[in-house]
Amino acid sequence: MATVLESEPEGHTGGSDHSPAPDAVVVRFAGDSGDGMQLTGGQFTLSTALAGNDLATFPDFPAEIRAPQGTLFGVSAFQINFGSTEIDTAGDAPDVLVAMNPAALKTNVGALKAGGLIIADTGEFNKRNLEKAKYDVSPLEDGSLEKWQVLAFDISALTLEAVKPFGLGNKEALRCKNMWTLGLALWMFDRDRQPLIDWLKGKFAKAPVLADANIAALNAGHAYGETAELAGPLKQYHLAPVESEPGLYRTVTGAEAVSYGLVAGAQLAGLDLFFGGYPITPASAILHNLARLKEFGVTTFQAEDEIAAIAAAIGASFGGQLGVTSSSGPGIALKGEAMGLAIMTELPLVIVNSQRGGPSTGLPTKTEQSDLYQAVYGRNGDAPMPVIAARSPSDAFECAIEACRLAVQYMTPVMLLTDGYIANAAEPWKVPDPAGFEPFPVTFLEEPNGPDGKVLPYARDEKGARPWIKPGTPGLMHRIGGIEKNPGTGNIDYAPASHQAMTNARKDKVDGIAAGIPAQEVTLGEAGGKLALVGWGSTYGPIHQAVRRARRKGYDVSHIHVRHVWPLPENLGELLKSYDQVLVPEMNTGQFKTVLRDQYLVDAKPLNKTSGQPFTIAEIEAAIAAALA
Repeated sequence: MATVLESEPEGHTGGSDHSPAPDAVVVRFAGDSGDGMQLTGGQFTLSTALAGNDLATFPDFPAEIRAPQGTLFGVSAFQINFGSTEIDTAGDAPDVLVAMNPAALKTNVGALKAGGLIIADTGEFNKRNLEKAKYDVSPLEDGSLEKWQVLAFDISALTLEAVKPFGLGNKEALRCKNMWTLGLALWMFDRDRQPLIDWLKGKFAKAPVLADANIAALNAGHAYGETAELAGPLKQYHLAPVESEPGLYRTVTGAEAVSYGLVAGAQLAGLDLFFGGYPITPASAILHNLARLKEFGVTTFQAEDEIAAIAAAIGASFGGQLGVTSSSGPGIALKGEAMGLAIMTELPLVIVNSQRGGPSTGLPTKTEQSDLYQAVYGRNGDAPMPVIAARSPSDAFECAIEACRLAVQYMTPVMLLTDGYIANAAEPWKVPDPAGFEPFPVTFLEEPNGPDGKVLPYARDEKGARPWIKPGTPGLMHRIGGIEKNPGTGNIDYAPASHQAMTNARKDKVDGIAAGIPAQEVTLGEAGGKLALVGWGSTYGPIHQAVRRARRKGYDVSHIHVRHVWPLPENLGELLKSYDQVLVPEMNTGQFKTVLRDQYLVDAKPLNKTSGQPFTIAEIEAAIAAALA
């Protein structure tokens, strides 16, 4: 196995321990939807974080709630890249593949790097499962896996033996297989079992027999690793903790980070938060997380549909709370008219779009960045809206705060873009000091703001923002709505000059946000040169690592990553024009590339991927070499 783990999942090498140890390792757990691979991966992630390693994960599961057992389209996988150095992606090719059945092997083995290790459960490689996976003969026996190392043993039988004393039925006993597998993985990478044992006791507190059975399976898998090491190629590896700044750390998913950021943003604005949502993959987790944060002035409302969800959030903003709604592409489309209403009424609103593969229902559980046009342009009429894109799970926290800030300071809806990869993936997050964030408290209008005691709900401040008036404030009765209005008074007004003036005012206000956001920095490299890779959103990790590798090889290439997608930073145009070539990797057919061409007349070239999977570092590295050939 030493051959396997001497590779460079993120471009790092070095280290030594029980065997020649790398700086980073990629492990993928794969099995049937009912095999608990997401739970296994999640708990291995927890143990990895407690060991002090940096990490990034990629849960990859089917859209079907429960596909037929053993089928190719029912395979669920969880990939984790972890190590003793900086980790930015879930890794390109796994070093280790744990395959719980033939279908899991078939759908995942092609990604395993040459010389990698396959751990397979022979108990599932029976005739029926082989047929479901479209195998004529067992790949464990026909030599087709010869370019990899294979450790095949009957995990099912070993699990049944381990839990036999607890009197479980065969079906219940086999559900402990994932814990047996996790025990083996914990041994392989020198992880402490106690936190997992404590977690199992808590999870099955009302069913102690199940807790004891799962703990027995966990311990049996760990013990098997010790035994196998004495008799075969299985070795134990220890990856040292990553060097980190002192502080409080936790693992966080993108959905969790967005939720915490929204709460923090509302607190910094001095407002209660109202969340109106409707369940949709992969955005539903934001509703689930916010529902647990009621003590921070959070109200959550699961509406009957997407339109009701955003309409309720707009109503909450009209009433003086910070309205928030969330969805994925199909639901964002349904919210389109109401977004126009929020733009017309000029009320603060945060809309979180956890993008997934499209169009229509598309790829519900896969990732894509194909809603950029929808975010920037996708409403009827001239309906400008600021758009912010998070680059990673932990970055989503600060992006959510920024979305709240822009919404209340400029009295506008704001769209925050994440995607399925960010929403579901996890990484370590240094919990920030709340005192480090500058508050942006809201001031409601409490006195008439026009001549002769008149109320002017569409008078504007230096930012172009109108006043926020709580309904019921004495003497401040006013009208807002979705029909065009008179500048200043807000009275219904169809006059051509009024519509021209209000259209210009709404556009100028959003355009003016560019003056209040940071200048665009070069993430890695120099300002000016032969090639710039410009990214946004979750492409950050693979772009950053690919550029880092390319620069080590002497290539003149830099990385620019854009958080404020609309309006764009004021200096971005000049920065892009300082490079001979601009390449834009994105998981769509070239949407941000088109925006950059439109705004700056730069000859930006696309690097596109729409497979539902994130970019690999190698794909972007190859594109850099081709561009500079």
